[in-house]
Amino acid sequence: HPSNNQNGRDYMATPSYFNSIEDCVDALFATVGNHIVLGIPLGIGKPNPLVNALYQRVKANKAFKLKIITALSLEKPHGHSDLEKRFLDPFVERVFGNYPDLDYVTDLRKGTLPANIEVSEFFMKTGDYLDNANAQQHYIYSNYSHVARDMLVQGVNVMTQAVAAREVDGKLRLSLSSNPDVTLDALDLIHADKSRQVVTIAVVNNEMPFMPNDADVSADMFDFVVTDPAASHTLFAPPNMKVTLQDYAIGMHASSLVKDGGTLQIGIGSLGDAIAQSIIVREKHNSSYFQIIQQISGGQPNPLCEFGKFDEGLYGASEMFVNGFMQLIDAGIIRREVFSDPTLQRLLNEKQITTDITPGMLDQLLEQEAVQSPLRKRDFNYLKRYGILSDSVEWQDGELVVGDERVPASLENPASREFIHAKCLGSKLRGGIFMHGGFFLGPKDFYQKLRDMEPEKLAHIGMSRIGYINQLYGHEEIARLQRRHARFINTTMMVTLLGAAVSDGLDSGKLVSGVGGQYNFVAMGHALPDARSILMLRSTRVHHGKLVSNIVWNYGHTTIPRHLRDVVITEYGIADLRGQSDSEVIKRLLAVADSRFQDELLHIAKENGKVARDYEIPASQRSNLPDIVESRLKPWRDLGLLPDFPFGTDFTEDELTIVRALQKLKHATEHPLELVKMIIGNIFADKAVPEKYLERMHLEEAHGIKLKLVRKLFVGNL
Repeated sequence: HPSNNQNGRDYMATPSYFNSIEDCVDALFATVGNHIVLGIPLGIGKPNPLVNALYQRVKANKAFKLKIITALSLEKPHGHSDLEKRFLDPFVERVFGNYPDLDYVTDLRKGTLPANIEVSEFFMKTGDYLDNANAQQHYIYSNYSHVARDMLVQGVNVMTQAVAAREVDGKLRLSLSSNPDVTLDALDLIHADKSRQVVTIAVVNNEMPFMPNDADVSADMFDFVVTDPAASHTLFAPPNMKVTLQDYAIGMHASSLVKDGGTLQIGIGSLGDAIAQSIIVREKHNSSYFQIIQQISGGQPNPLCEFGKFDEGLYGASEMFVNGFMQLIDAGIIRREVFSDPTLQRLLNEKQITTDITPGMLDQLLEQEAVQSPLRKRDFNYLKRYGILSDSVEWQDGELVVGDERVPASLENPASREFIHAKCLGSKLRGGIFMHGGFFLGPKDFYQKLRDMEPEKLAHIGMSRIGYINQLYGHEEIARLQRRHARFINTTMMVTLLGAAVSDGLDSGKLVSGVGGQYNFVAMGHALPDARSILMLRSTRVHHGKLVSNIVWNYGHTTIPRHLRDVVITEYGIADLRGQSDSEVIKRLLAVADSRFQDELLHIAKENGKVARDYEIPASQRSNLPDIVESRLKPWRDLGLLPDFPFGTDFTEDELTIVRALQKLKHATEHPLELVKMIIGNIFADKAVPEKYLERMHLEEAHGIKLKLVRKLFVGNL
């Protein structure tokens, strides 16, 4: 394939188009050879049908080799027991449609991955591969911002991803949609090194939302473009999780640290939803919000807390654009626009200008030397790009032209200024972004909102490279200006009493998930002068049937070292650890630990000489118990401010009833004595339930002793 050069990058002169996935695979082997190192995005950006076709081709021919480098390989939920399958199968068919599971995931889970195929992930679906030796051995431990580099270290020679497509002025435009994250960074590295031969493949999936800005690219960026209709399928859509009162306590505390006019990063799952809903309550039910914070903090809110509404709004800057952010956009809270020009952004930060265009804005830009007078062509283009001059104005030989009228392009000539003020100015700044994300993942209605969103609003969402979002290097000036008052809120599994965080692995060396971008955001929390790194965790968990503390003395694996300790939140409060001595850090973490473990933790700290022997935990911190938290929040749930599913659910009301019954049964199977009691209590009972539940589980007729017992237990727990 001959190549040309566009914007300093080498591409094939024109991409090769394929309306057949199999034809593309043929061409790929003909171009690359029989040893392929395949880089594919995390999450929903994978072109599953193409990956499966390639996988099956290599699996059938031992002379071929395939190495896959990726992350977060998603698969539809599968029931383990007969009851789970009866419940899940109809739900999966309704929610996940024709989403095709990845064949390599199926074989990896079963332990049947062929010898000539290797799969390396840099972020695994949380907890799913703890006992999978193959997955653990081939895991690549990388910061998200280093993934593009590390893919190339591994010798990637093929990169492919799912894209959206549309025709504009007779030319095909593609959108990297959910995943410009690693792709844009990798393409820069590839084209900077002329010795690298990497085939890039775009696979059109018509279900992908067409995202604008950095994600909108020319088809010429890719070597192969696949338009096979078989590549379009339902996007993987994880349902919203139930938000417990424990989650809400954590989310409420976190929301009180968010500063109006600031920057927000949150993640997926029930804690992310809890934060988003808490922020919405703060905005829309402010007096109630203040009461809730007072109650859960025992009338002594942390000095860091803020309670006001969001008059300026927030800017979202998160590696993951999740449904919680969409809800904050819909609520009008995520609305603070940032701009790519440092001068404009600085003037906005200093409140010298607003996004409304006024004649004084030109004077400010002239004073800041962002433009000159008379205006040069590049000054004119700058003013047009940001909408300061309207689309009707043209620049010709040093003059501003509107229709048949023209004046010298001078900002100092009185006649020119009058003409500019009357006929040339736009109304609002253009090109502002209120949400930057590297990839997105969410429920079905989240994707549909992106597809249906009016172009003017969608233009404010900037899906971009992870190298931009997750770090400051290479663009520090503008990043510092945009990310003012940043609150980088992440989840961790455990925190040591000296402030280290354990977020992604065990002390056995097994990886639970991956570091992702957590270290990046924590580091930014310290690098930016008015930012904070906030780590959330539930204070306890049940491990092998035993309640244990998630605040521990020490642990043999660390994700965030203790010299980067900052803010830690549990359901019992906020621990501000920044700049504190080891003794004070321990005291503040004990204050948010579950009271059932405080004495033991304090004893260990004293034995190791890190806390004075005569220190006692204050009585006001001795009531950190689940029942107390729930009693404080339950009235607000009853009022509808803290619902189980604040942003809706794909489960029907009947299915939620069934889920609760199945959860009781599952809990009982993990505790034999409880199971025996349950069997005895239900086997002779004759409880009547609505037929709809039995029909939903296909248990209207139960044949055989086992199925009859299962039906009895199911009915007994409804």
